[in-house]
Amino acid sequence: MSNSTRSRSNYGFKAIILAILTTATVVTSRSPIPSDGKKLESWFKENVKPASQRKGTLDPLLAEAEVEPTIIRVRKDGAGDFKTINAAIKSVPLANKKRVIIWIGSGDYHEKVCVDRNKPFITLYGEPGKLTRILFDDTAEKRGTFDSATLIALPDYFMAVNLVIVNSAPMPDYKKTKGPQALAMRIDGNWAAFYNCRFIGFQDTLCDDRGSHFFKDCYVEGTVDFIFGRGTSLYLNTEIHVVETNGLRVITAQGRNSAKESTGYLFAHCRITGKGTGIYLGRAWRAAPKVVYAYTDMSNVVHPEGWSHNFRPERAHTVFYGEYKCTGAGASHVGRVKYTKQLTDAEARTFLTLEYIQASKWLLPPPKV
Repeated sequence: MSNSTRSRSNYGFKAIILAILTTATVVTSRSPIPSDGKKLESWFKENVKPASQRKGTLDPLLAEAEVEPTIIRVRKDGAGDFKTINAAIKSVPLANKKRVIIWIGSGDYHEKVCVDRNKPFITLYGEPGKLTRILFDDTAEKRGTFDSATLIALPDYFMAVNLVIVNSAPMPDYKKTKGPQALAMRIDGNWAAFYNCRFIGFQDTLCDDRGSHFFKDCYVEGTVDFIFGRGTSLYLNTEIHVVETNGLRVITAQGRNSAKESTGYLFAHCRITGKGTGIYLGRAWRAAPKVVYAYTDMSNVVHPEGWSHNFRPERAHTVFYGEYKCTGAGASHVGRVKYTKQLTDAEARTFLTLEYIQASKWLLPPPKV
């Protein structure tokens, strides 16, 4: 064999090895969400590595931002860099290019917090093992639905960890209250993650509006449409708690308008809890919502029909409402509306992957502070 032939042979062998390794990486990043909830944590750690172990795969802007993050500390007693969350956010420069972790000490912060769209790479990080709450009481009557939120996150690459976010407006009396919508959280940026966060409110608690989002080990509480918007989001190991009320109760009002839009909500290994009965998993607020529950435990609070076309029977033909291997009294197929999709294994595979939210490009585990 000539030197040139040997060189080409070696090159071909190296190319094959590289292809195998690349394929292995892709397979790992797209490893399906396990059916066994006990394996969820180890699966997550294996598939969502820190930025230092993701060279060449993360979005370049994000990879650069994660090098040597800045930490700002907020303490109500004045022992930190700032006493308020808003003051800490204000200190971050516009068009920020580096990760800024705003560490927030325990306690109640009565603030309406808005993270400017031109301040990406911000993490709000509550003191671990403590109770860090952000509370405000705006309603749609005062500011309109979208601006009623206690915490509004507009930029890309946002993260929140260990926070309780509360809209403290009282439960509305639907016979008397004007503008009863009262958001705890509005997330409007792309590529945002939430870990161990609690969202508390009544109507429209969590506006999961635009972009790809990830929620893990969270808790969402409300009455009507309390997870709504046009997001493409994955909720993992999250409790969805229904507050008892005499009015209509609906979990999701996903905002997809047509099948051409690639948005939708996936709930995997979640729990639906609460009191009373008759809650709907989702309603057709827009023409073509897409919502899937997989491996989710549904208590008997869930209405036997499961879903509502929102008194628009034509929308029964345009919604995508799927269920896959869910458990509990509320997961029974008996009585489900005909337009519910009981997904096959092949159909479910499309959703049961982190790539549903393009996670290999941007999703990072919570930071260690």
